[in-house]
Amino acid sequence: MSDAMHIVLDDSAMTAAGQGNVLASRLIHRAHAEPGWYLYAPSCALVEADRARPGTAEHLAALPGITVLDLDLPAALAVAQQETWAAAHSQYAAQPTPDRPDGAIVATTTPKRWDGEPVRVLDLNA
Repeated sequence: MSDAMHIVLDDSAMTAAGQGNVLASRLIHRAHAEPGWYLYAPSCALVEADRARPGTAEHLAALPGITVLDLDLPAALAVAQQETWAAAHSQYAAQPTPDRPDGAIVATTTPKRWDGEPVRVLDLNA
């Protein structure tokens, strides 16, 4: 297990960040300021967050500590198997990869959404 911290923001976490959620803000700060902290915004979740809170996508995409994840072919195939694109892309992004052998943690304000899913969750509710 590496010392790096990989965190995927789901759409609820992105919306919360735009509404002043302290825990989401701390994650964004750490990803920008501390080595070994990586924060990801799956594009499908970014779209849903922007629908819920217009301006969210542009704001998050402009932050230097956040990596926006494209909907490439493997992600599109995974998303096609699910009902909601935002959750499916977030779940896909949290799976282990060569760069993230331990996978990533999904940051969310709706942790019950992830019950029964094969992901680790970070609840951003205070």
